[in-house]
Amino acid sequence: MGDDEQVESLLGRAPRGPYEVVVRADDGTPRVLRNAPLLDDGTPMPTRYWLIGPEDVLQVSRLESAGGVRRSEEAVDAEELADAHRRYAAERDAAIPAGHTGPRPSAGVGGTRRGVKCLHAHYAWFLAGGDDPVGRWVASALAGDDSR
Repeated sequence: MGDDEQVESLLGRAPRGPYEVVVRADDGTPRVLRNAPLLDDGTPMPTRYWLIGPEDVLQVSRLESAGGVRRSEEAVDAEELADAHRRYAAERDAAIPAGHTGPRPSAGVGGTRRGVKCLHAHYAWFLAGGDDPVGRWVASALAGDDSR
């Protein structure tokens, strides 16, 4: 099964815009996608990095349901998080085609300008090599580090 078929199966639908698989599991299964900033129909796509690996999604969903969003926001320095949102948005915005005059995606990780909205988005960016303090916190939490 090729990437397109695997991604469609993992999403439960066909992707609506260009993407590339940037992180894979040991068996080759896609874990993280990097999305284009615009969908095929021109709609802005604020989520640059998308967590798609089934085990990753399950574990992060469990962490979120156990109060992880609140706990991560309390644990991470607010200015470091704000800087991460700015860098994420700058990377995504740099991928918008030159001359694009339509609507543009806005905000940072998970489509928010401040705070934490979605652990999945932060962890995806972290796995893809992004310097994301919330992504680091998620990795630590998933590894069972009780010092968080």
